[in-house]
Amino acid sequence: MKKVKYIVVLLLAVFAGIWTFKKYNINSSHEVGDVLDSLNHVYVYYNGGVDHVSGRNTTKEGYNLGLKYQCVEFVKRYYYEYLNHKMPDSYGNAKDFYSAELGDGQRNKSRGLKQCSNPSSFRPKVNDLLIFDGSVFNRFGHVAIVSEVTEKDIEIIQQNPGPFSNSRERFTLERIENKWYINHGRIVGWLRKEV
Repeated sequence: MKKVKYIVVLLLAVFAGIWTFKKYNINSSHEVGDVLDSLNHVYVYYNGGVDHVSGRNTTKEGYNLGLKYQCVEFVKRYYYEYLNHKMPDSYGNAKDFYSAELGDGQRNKSRGLKQCSNPSSFRPKVNDLLIFDGSVFNRFGHVAIVSEVTEKDIEIIQQNPGPFSNSRERFTLERIENKWYINHGRIVGWLRKEV
């Protein structure tokens, strides 16, 4: 019985620690709202814990950009400000940007973008949205923007990767059986604005 109590207390402590880490700013080097980075003059803001919310960001016309300073808010703000793109469905979690019902290269009508699966016949390009599936610690998934593509890897820029994570990250890009594959287990695909 003593062992069961110990396990329950330990599990509660772990849960409380994860909840605190995800909800609050535990990094004293930054305040929520600090500018961390930018791509084409669109800023990446610091959010603290990945579940922290500072209200909703909308444009002057009322278009929903998302919850400040979540990952979705940055990519939608980037697409709105830099690429002049409004998504037909302006709501949803990061993982919902990708539709599993669509095939590689089909049009994702809710986002108004071409959808590529991972792996894809279409090589990733700068300004593509990279979509990550949910995980045990982040059931909402994650979304970022491809900021650089080389022969061997891609770089992304992201908002809200966590209180101690970087706004830029690189992943290996491989060509396997005539398809492009980004080597990361949670990347389900990418979306692209076609000209």
